[in-house]
Amino acid sequence: MPRSVNHVASKARRKKILRLTKGYWGARGNVLTIAKNTLEKGLVYAYRDRKNKKRNMRALWIQRINAGVREHGLSYSEFIGKLNAKGLKLNRKVLADLAMNHPEAFTAVINQVK
Repeated sequence: MPRSVNHVASKARRKKILRLTKGYWGARGNVLTIAKNTLEKGLVYAYRDRKNKKRNMRALWIQRINAGVREHGLSYSEFIGKLNAKGLKLNRKVLADLAMNHPEAFTAVINQVK
């Protein structure tokens, strides 16, 4: 009796991995075992860097706010402390956007905090 190997499913698994590694350099894109290792490592990096992206964006927002408030004679920590003391609920993303793109609105926020 012939051996049953379910070739359809196993080939689909291999095709899926090779399709995801299309465009990789050398054997990483066309040799199954190497492609599988590369793909797994890439997915690990993707998961990790989705978290790091949030961290990097927050750091960028803080730098932009700091640059904006220093023009008005405050430091970032003083500004955030006064903002919280006044009870203004503006997050760092919004504040950074105001500092970059709407300086007059950012100045109004600073004057309200002072």
